[in-house]
Amino acid sequence: MSVSPSSPTGLPTVSAQTFYPLGTVRCTGPAVFRSQLARDVGCILDVDDDIVGWSCMSISLRDRDSFHRPDFVVERSDITFLVDVTSEGSLPSWVRQAAQLAGYHHETISRSALPQIRVKNAKDLLRYAKFEAALSDRIRLLAALDEHGSLSVAECLNAFQETKPIAGLASLVLHRFITMDLDDALIGPETQVRRKRD
Repeated sequence: MSVSPSSPTGLPTVSAQTFYPLGTVRCTGPAVFRSQLARDVGCILDVDDDIVGWSCMSISLRDRDSFHRPDFVVERSDITFLVDVTSEGSLPSWVRQAAQLAGYHHETISRSALPQIRVKNAKDLLRYAKFEAALSDRIRLLAALDEHGSLSVAECLNAFQETKPIAGLASLVLHRFITMDLDDALIGPETQVRRKRD
C-alpha cells in the first residue's frame, strides 16, 4: 500500500500500490508508505535497537492553508522526532519550522544516506515478521548462547525443533532476544549470533 501526498484536508490519500516486505514489528497504526524508499526506511527503524516504536504519517503539520504529514513519527526512549524521506528540495521550506513549533525535532533521509547492506538484511528478516519462535526453541537457543557466548547462524538452526529454523531465528532477532551484525555483510551461515543484553 502506498500513500500519495496529502490532500487539501491534510489526510493522506491511499493508492493500491504495495511495498515489500509487508510485515513490521514496531509500527503502531497502519503501515502505509509513499514509496519503496520510505518502506526501506521503515525496515531500518524496525531493526534499530534504539527505537521504541514508530508510526506512519500520524501527525499533520500546517502552515496557513498548506498541510504536510511527515513519513514517520519515531519514538526513542529519550525523544520523539519526525522523519521525512526526501529527494533534494522535495519538502516545502516551512516544514522544519512547523515541526519545531509543534515540539518535534525533524530529520530528512535521502536514498544515498541509507546503509544498503543493513537495508537488505532488515528486509530479509522482516519477511518473517509474523512468525513467533516457540518457547522451547527460544529457551534452547538462549541456553546454548549462554554456554558458548556466540554461535554461527548455521549452528543456531539446530536449536529449532518446533519452529521453522530461519523464521524462528529471524523472529528472535526482530524481538531483540538475540543480535547479529547487520552492517558488514549479508546474513549467511557464518554470521555470528549473540544473546542480546540490556
